Amino acid sequence: MVNAIICALIFMNWAESENLSAPIANKQDHVHNDHGTPREDPYFWLKNREDPQVTKYLEDENKYTNLILEKTKKLQADLFKEIKGRIKQDDSSYPIPWKDFVYYTRFEIGSDYTKYYRRGKDEESDNEELLFDVAAMSSKHEYYDFDQGDVSPDQNLVIFSTDVSARGFRTIRVYDVNKRKVLKDTIKSIDGGHAWAADSKTFFYTKQDPETLRSFQVWRHQLGDSSEKDVLVYEEKDETFHCYVYTSKSGKYVIIGSSQTLTDEYRSIDSTKPHDEFQLFDQRVRGLEYDIDHIDDLFYIRTNLEAENFRLMSATEKKTSRSEWREVLPQRDGIHLNDFEVFQEFIVLEDQENGLIKLRIINQQEGTIDEIEFGEPTYTAWIDVNLESNVDWVRLGFSSLKTPETLFEYNLRTKERRTLKKQTVLNDYDPSDYVTERHMVVARDGLSVPLSIVYKENAFSKDGNHPLLLYAYGAYGYSSEPSFRGSRISLLDRGFAFAIAHVRGGQEMGRAWYESGKLMNKKNTFNDFIDCAEYLITKNYTSRRKLCASGASAGGLLMGAIVNERPELFASVIAEVPWVDCVTTMLDQSIPLTTAEFDEWGDPSQKAVFEYMLSYSPYDNVKATDYPNMLVIAGFNDSQVQYWEPAKWVARLRSKKTDNNLLLLKTNFDSGHGGASGRFDKYRELAMEYAFLIHTVSNN
Repeated sequence: MVNAIICALIFMNWAESENLSAPIANKQDHVHNDHGTPREDPYFWLKNREDPQVTKYLEDENKYTNLILEKTKKLQADLFKEIKGRIKQDDSSYPIPWKDFVYYTRFEIGSDYTKYYRRGKDEESDNEELLFDVAAMSSKHEYYDFDQGDVSPDQNLVIFSTDVSARGFRTIRVYDVNKRKVLKDTIKSIDGGHAWAADSKTFFYTKQDPETLRSFQVWRHQLGDSSEKDVLVYEEKDETFHCYVYTSKSGKYVIIGSSQTLTDEYRSIDSTKPHDEFQLFDQRVRGLEYDIDHIDDLFYIRTNLEAENFRLMSATEKKTSRSEWREVLPQRDGIHLNDFEVFQEFIVLEDQENGLIKLRIINQQEGTIDEIEFGEPTYTAWIDVNLESNVDWVRLGFSSLKTPETLFEYNLRTKERRTLKKQTVLNDYDPSDYVTERHMVVARDGLSVPLSIVYKENAFSKDGNHPLLLYAYGAYGYSSEPSFRGSRISLLDRGFAFAIAHVRGGQEMGRAWYESGKLMNKKNTFNDFIDCAEYLITKNYTSRRKLCASGASAGGLLMGAIVNERPELFASVIAEVPWVDCVTTMLDQSIPLTTAEFDEWGDPSQKAVFEYMLSYSPYDNVKATDYPNMLVIAGFNDSQVQYWEPAKWVARLRSKKTDNNLLLLKTNFDSGHGGASGRFDKYRELAMEYAFLIHTVSNN
């Protein structure tokens, strides 16, 4: 009882400090007037990142957040120690074979960054070659994102790229393995995409528009030449499309893709003839989506051509127009073809069926399809990296909310399965201590929404008195897969349950699930989340006093919508890099990504779209009411959700909310959309978020 009183007093002090000390952003007159509808935007001035007052306001918010969370410092330290303590720090990836070598990475104890290695396929590990020591390379940078790219066909050169801005402006360079040095070839301010030609002297790369960050050009570079001599080989002039370049699995073709939400188009050249003109695979047609790869003498095509849930087709090298495509696998009722990979005699399918990933193997000679079973109610699986096509064993992956990530090989002929590597979780983690469940929640319109749940059996009971964290994303057709996170154990061991609402806007239940959660159907995403939340309360998994919610980016939009719609339903909410000022952003085509997003969200220059988006825009619908405890995370260098969106949202919430609950804004000045670049820095941020949740529900 005494402890409860002390905790209550602490919480009251937090609430008082919220009222007394929270930064208050200045209001400046600014009114948008679109379609005859005026929208006041008094915090529009926060968009100017060069204004010292903007920086000061964000820094004041950080100081306030740090002050409020000072009481959780020990808990944060404990959480970070726990999370870090479960990680095998000196861990290595399982080697990936390609031609004469195997490639792998290794973390060393205490290091935030990996080292990259290779060795001959038949050599022992003591004969390994160090390719990149990223820890040393990153030592002078607050933010350092490294990507080892393509190895040249002669296996002597490796393209790599780095980003130190967190804005996605990358620099490409080339490492000569034999000479053990980085070549002088340097190409700056590109997006990182690249592909080698067969001569190992020529490569292609993609370049961004410096303002919108749209990848819109493909250039050719000759080793030894200045980048000023590079040749533009393709430019995507449609501002709703972005382009990219890659080498086919066969190595025979360099392929340029152009894509937007609803449409794809490809071009290719023989990789032995890098100076040839790229040839069109098939003319773009709005609504026709497809992706291609090549093996032997055939192109394989995953497409929605007369197939909403996609089917698999093939085309010969000389006849690639869609009238020449031949069906390999027809569309199947209730099954969405997510991905595929082709081998000499087999095709591996990654299907989405009834909310779960199914891995299936097609034997092309026998015409049979086999399914791999995983034996858990909710899980995820995937096709792992397979760079070679003439193999009997294919690499696949599996994980669930309680089962650590497992890499295994499956024999395409004998159907034998063997484990290659299982994620190590230290400190006596036992999956059998935890329970996973899968529910189908009947939403308000009668459709059933999958819900995945995990909890620790001896720490959680369905009496309505335990906290639960409900997560969702729900956009772009990205499915929220129920996979393992070792960090999550710190919540589960403290009596939390964790749940994923597989809401519309993802693709868990097929293409129609995605279509019914975007554009003028977007509110289904929000309704599904709320309906899942109410289901969890009704079934006594938690209560309104203990229910937490989290989402990031487009999932942050979801968080903003649900706290406006049903603020009383949630105790605490975390919104990471939340896209909450959607109407203003989608009306400004100079902002990165805007033009490419019209087919996902709609173009608000059209009045009907404007009115619909305005009806759910989190920033525009903040009202005078009680809101949950909220922690909002922003990245100052974020190129996908600009920092000013969460900053403006928090400022408006402060000016209107009628409660004493916590409202905290944390801006990371050195990071972008994905947060910190170092592996342990990410866990420090996560420990802060967990501490916020634990303390804000502990008194309810």
